[in-house]
Amino acid sequence: MARVDMNDIATAAFLGRYTVSALKTADIEIEALEALKDALQLPTFGAALEQAIDAMVATKGRVVVTGMGKSGLIGRKIAATLRSTGTPATFLHPGEASHGDLGLITDNDLVFAITWSGETKELQDIFYYCNRFGITLIAATAWPQSTAAQAANITLILPQVREACPNELAPTSSTTLQLVLGDVIAVALIEQRGFSSADFRRFHPGGKLGAQLLSVDDVMGKGDAIPKVTRHATLSSATVEMSQKRYGATAVVDDNGALIGVFTDGDLRRCIAVHDLQDEIGAHMSPQPVTAAAGTLCSEALRLMNDNAVSVLFVVDQDQLVGAVHMHDIIRTGIV
Repeated sequence: MARVDMNDIATAAFLGRYTVSALKTADIEIEALEALKDALQLPTFGAALEQAIDAMVATKGRVVVTGMGKSGLIGRKIAATLRSTGTPATFLHPGEASHGDLGLITDNDLVFAITWSGETKELQDIFYYCNRFGITLIAATAWPQSTAAQAANITLILPQVREACPNELAPTSSTTLQLVLGDVIAVALIEQRGFSSADFRRFHPGGKLGAQLLSVDDVMGKGDAIPKVTRHATLSSATVEMSQKRYGATAVVDDNGALIGVFTDGDLRRCIAVHDLQDEIGAHMSPQPVTAAAGTLCSEALRLMNDNAVSVLFVVDQDQLVGAVHMHDIIRTGIV
């Protein structure tokens, strides 16, 4: 879809005034992001970013994020993103820092200050504290000659962009750049640390997001809860096993415990009228059953069930039967 030309009066005429304003805002902020993308490719900015991320990886303590006003709100979000993706982080309010909360910063911490102008007075005490006690200070600012830039050990110089505000006063484009810079750092740290979806779930156990990251190992029946018979079991004993367990099916294993088939309530109904209940189950089981590997996400297990029109999956680890999971077990997690 072609971008609307906001300089075209005829084009603007069919749009509401709020839509025109919205499109102007989006265009200005997109321009700002393009400027950030260009800056990221500059040797000076790239080198500073590498140093900043290496410092965050190396720190034995936390990343203490700080900023005032709108920059502070962005800082809170950056700290939250870092915490949720494996980097210990906290937010320090500059005003509170000057009244006792400087004690939050330990010798093992690193401070990441966000200030567009670089001259935020409330940050001065934090800068002095870091310099006095040898705390690594990273600053993100748009002004290379500012107090923040001069005080920092590592300075990330953001491109100077126009604000989307018609008065060019309210932080809009500038805070967008700060927010994206935080995401740039967080994603780089995720990749550097090898932070996996399993790690992510440890910090997000609640809600639908947590459910989406559950694996079959978290919900499957194990040990004696698994309906299981050997291939030499009779139809009668397999029926008893299914009746005692809640899955409406039983796994069939060989003498070494490897899964070789499955026998379901449907199989029983189809053969009970024409076969002897003392027949071996191996003659009536369905070979090559649909299985899930240990560690499979519940969302993937549910897809397997739907694609193969089954309500039960047996879970295997190197061909060994280790669990059984019913569709209802997955639905109860809240994944759908």
